[in-house]
Amino acid sequence: MKILVIGPSWVGDMVMSQSLYKALKIKHPQATIDVLAPAWCRPILARMPEVNRAIDMPIGHGSFDLKGRWRIGRELKAEAYTHAFVLPNSAKSALIPFFAGIPNRIGWKGEMRYGLLTDLRPDRRLFQYYVERFVALASDKSAMKQEVQLESCPRPTLVVDTQAQASTFEKFNLTSDRTIIGMCPGAEFGPAKRWPDKHYAEVAQHAIDNGQQVWLFGSAKDREVTEKIRLALTEEAQVYCHNLAGSTSLIEAVDLLAACDTVVCNDSGLMHISAAVGTNVVAIYGSSSPDYTPPLTDKLTMVHTDIECRPCFKRECPLGHMNCLNQLGSDQVIKHLR
Repeated sequence: MKILVIGPSWVGDMVMSQSLYKALKIKHPQATIDVLAPAWCRPILARMPEVNRAIDMPIGHGSFDLKGRWRIGRELKAEAYTHAFVLPNSAKSALIPFFAGIPNRIGWKGEMRYGLLTDLRPDRRLFQYYVERFVALASDKSAMKQEVQLESCPRPTLVVDTQAQASTFEKFNLTSDRTIIGMCPGAEFGPAKRWPDKHYAEVAQHAIDNGQQVWLFGSAKDREVTEKIRLALTEEAQVYCHNLAGSTSLIEAVDLLAACDTVVCNDSGLMHISAAVGTNVVAIYGSSSPDYTPPLTDKLTMVHTDIECRPCFKRECPLGHMNCLNQLGSDQVIKHLR
């Protein structure tokens, strides 16, 4: 088998997609797996031993660009792939394997994909968990329901480059003299997934007062929030709080998260990365639910309120009060720090 995977466009989904690659390699050890995905995914895919090659997808997420997809498909035709697995559910995501003439094209029923896929799986809601839906594509349609349960899904395990990790420590003047508590207070999905920065600051103050240090992770968009958290600490505590949001590359964040003893995070891509590098994870859920996309690790504590209106799965609180997050006090997280 020579496989082309049309990969997802979100960090967490890309990490979870490794479970499919592992399942494919278990069933077909000699298979070659290439993944077509946005360029930012390349360093993440490089940490997945199952992936032979990451191919940059030059067309932006949400752009149709039929001519561009036809051109990419015709270029990939020379690779003579035998199978394509299409992970996004859009019609446009299935066009490139179709144009490439790949004979076996597998994916879930989505928007107008009849004819574009040769193995169309009818109802992804057969599986509760997102990762199950990825892994089920590695099984025959008739057997997938019997073969795939969350407990049997291979778990993502990103390789940590210890040499690159040491270089990143040096680059940002970091040490491991104190136990490291990572914090990821951002969430690309929206504010209904973001635990308030004041609660994060209380947890950070507690950790530092108890002899630990805190590293704050995130993208450039999260820099304002992470700086608020740092500045909310006492001047003495700020010495042991490192705001790395917007400063590290994604792959540097992978290696630094692996150095943490515990990572406190919202339901986000960095949560899935933390689980995949083997650190302890305290996952905070607001509008979303661990019954859909839980971190795939045993080193896990999930924290959430049980108010009547959650989970609503909305980007912004439809009731305007954000109680699913505001009523979740810092003490609920502090008790889970080692």
